[in-house]
Parts: sequence; structure tokens; C-alpha cells
Amino acid sequence: MNFISKKHLSRRTLLRGLGVSLSLPLLDSMVPAQTPLAKTAANAKSRLSCIYVPHGATMYKWTPEAEGTGFQFTETLTPLEKYRERINIISNLAHPLAGGVGSDAGADHARSAAVYLSGSHPEKESVHVGVTVDQLAAQHIGQDTPLPSLELSIEDVALSCGSGYACAYSNTISWKTSTVPLPMENNPQVVFEKLFGDGSTNEDRAARKQESRSMLDSVMGQIASLQKDLAPADRTRLNEYLDDVREIERRIQKAERQTKTDLQIPESPVGVPESFDEHFKIMFDLQVLAFKAGITRVATMMYARDTSGAVYPTSGVRDGFHVASHHSNVLASMDKFALINRYHVQMLAYFLEKLRATPDGDGTLLDHSMVLYGSGMSNGNQHDHDPLPVLLAGGAAGQLKGGRHLKFPEHTPMSNLLLAMLDKLGVEQERFGDSTGKLEI
Repeated sequence: MNFISKKHLSRRTLLRGLGVSLSLPLLDSMVPAQTPLAKTAANAKSRLSCIYVPHGATMYKWTPEAEGTGFQFTETLTPLEKYRERINIISNLAHPLAGGVGSDAGADHARSAAVYLSGSHPEKESVHVGVTVDQLAAQHIGQDTPLPSLELSIEDVALSCGSGYACAYSNTISWKTSTVPLPMENNPQVVFEKLFGDGSTNEDRAARKQESRSMLDSVMGQIASLQKDLAPADRTRLNEYLDDVREIERRIQKAERQTKTDLQIPESPVGVPESFDEHFKIMFDLQVLAFKAGITRVATMMYARDTSGAVYPTSGVRDGFHVASHHSNVLASMDKFALINRYHVQMLAYFLEKLRATPDGDGTLLDHSMVLYGSGMSNGNQHDHDPLPVLLAGGAAGQLKGGRHLKFPEHTPMSNLLLAMLDKLGVEQERFGDSTGKLEI
């Protein structure tokens, strides 16, 4: 058992440079002298990540046949097989409040994202839905971090949403209160500066670019001074963290250089990669860095907005995402849509691998995280919301078992799962959304 005898660093230690402040990862030196590291690690706090994918899935290629621990990964979920011990497939959940009746029945896309983490029905004539599970968690486990929560997306916001519902319902999955939606950020450069710098305005960011200095360059003197007092293991951990920061800076700068200059074509947003693959990966890398540095413990991410026309060439499908989901229940078309589902799961696997490869106390970030992945729809062609494609990954700091296909009674409210997730995070609630009880997970 290791005991720390060197100088004790505060967990809140920051390196400050030109318009930036850089948080540090958890180091052994942050454990008070004579404190067993294992004891501190045993009290590791969970991180929560909630990921939303619109348009549902080809369910027969998503849902395993067998229940319990002996299930076989389906074609769509195969990319997750190497994380079996940290995966729970959860079947027969439903979001009935995402549905509509009468003339409102066709607005399922307008409601799906808003209901996903709230379990509440969006009001059509105003902007009102329930507080979301991520924000309730942030109120309890996010108040001692620089950012209570982090909201990310791959696509930009839409200004025209149709169906008579406010665009807020489809532009975010995170609601701080029933009337306050939180904006999702899809520009990696803006996210990077939100995490590590004070460049919250265009003027600040322009000044930093003019200086042509990276964030790390501006704090290198402090880093060198800090490293002198660190034990070898801490120096290695710090260097690995700084390498990650430097790599993301490089990729953002590369994305900037790819910005289109032809006036016939609208310019790409500065810092947004051209390929979906790179965009997914850099946003997940930023989330891992934020968890690793203790900047936040709560994050949400939208893969796309409902009715998205995104085309994912790497999936092997050239149809737009929304168009592909309207497969008319034709088997060949459903199989084609399943390729997009699998591609999205492959991006999730990238995130899980990053979490698993990141040490955190006595385990890894995957051990100490709970990752919800799923959709507010089931069959995108039918616009139904039952049964939903949903899974939970991670160990939640010892609170969540893995390696299971959990099949609950048909039509079980997904809010029952959200309530159980809060419980795993130490947030006690009697009810959440339209819950009827707490799932045993």
C-alpha cells in the first residue's frame, strides 16, 4: 500500500496562463500525507454521461434473444462485446409521454428528445417540460466542480422545427428547470475553451488566436515548476494528461485549417471537423478530459437532432439518417438502417475505450462512470416509443453490475430506469417523471 509523504496538492490546483486556467487530473500527491491511496480511491465519485440518438433502431438487430448474463451480442451491438462486463442491455422500456393523440399524433419527432431524460410531456403552446435527470444529478454531484454539467452535440441547432413545438425541445436533451433548456455545443474549439480557458467571448478567442500560443504553452513554466515536486508516478500521469490536451489542441487547429474559403459555399464553423468520425471522437475525447481533470462529473451528448438528414459514409449507407429510418418495414431497408445503428454504437465503443484506458483512483473512468445510451423512439418508421433501444455502460463506482441483458415487463416506463440511475448516484428521489417505481438494476 502506498503512502504519500511528499507535499500535498489541493484537488482544486489550477495552472493559470494567458486567458486560461488548466485543471489537473487526480494525482497521488492530492491525497493528504499518510493517507492510504486505496482508501481515497474507494470513495471515488461517479461520472454520469447521457447520450441521445434519434430515430430509434432496427430492434430485431438490437435486442439480444437471451436474458441474464448468457446473452449473445446482436449484430448492432457487437462493437461493445469486448466491454461485456461493463454493459447492461435494458429491454421493454417505454416513453409514452413522447406520444401524441389526434391531430398531434404526428409530432413524435418534436417531442422525443425532450422526453428522453425528463419523462415529461412537452407543452405545445409554451416552453415547458420536466427537469432532466442529468440536471438533477448535477444539483447533487456537480456543485463542487468548475462546471456542474457539460452539454455537447454533433449537429448545430435548428431554427425551424415544425409541428408547432418550440425548437428548444429538439435542440437539447438537457433542461435545468422545467422552463430552462440548456444549449448544446457542437464546436470542439468552444468546448475546449469552456473547459480550460476564459475565452468565453469572440473577442477573447480572437485575442488568443492572434497570440498564436496554445494553452499549454502559456502555462509551461508552472508545469515545469510543479513537476519538480512530484513523485515519478505523478509526473508520468501528468505528462499523459498534458499529451492528451496537446493532441486535442492539434486536432482543433487542423479542423480550423479545413474551413472552406469558397464564397459559393457557406464556411464550416471554425473548429468543427469535416468528418463525422473525427467529430464524434474529438467530442468524446473532450468529455473524457473533463471527467479526468475533475472539471465536471455530468455530461450529455446528442448524436443528432430528430429528422436529421446527416449522411454517415463510414456506415456504408448513403441515405440520410431520417430518410433511412423510414424503411416502410421492408426487411432490406431495415437492415440498411441497422448499419447506421451499428455505426453509432461503434462511436460509443470509442468513448468506452477511452474511459477504460484512463486511470482514475483504484480503477478507470469506465469503472467510475455510468453511461446511458439510447433513443426516445423505437421503430423510426412507426414513430413509436415502445420498446426503446437503451443500454447502460460503466461501473458507477461499484454501484452497477455489468454483463447482463435485463428484460423488464412490457411497457415499463423509462423513467423507472432514470430513477434507478439517480439512486446509483446517491441522489434519493421518490419519483421522477412518469415513473411508477424504481428498477432493480
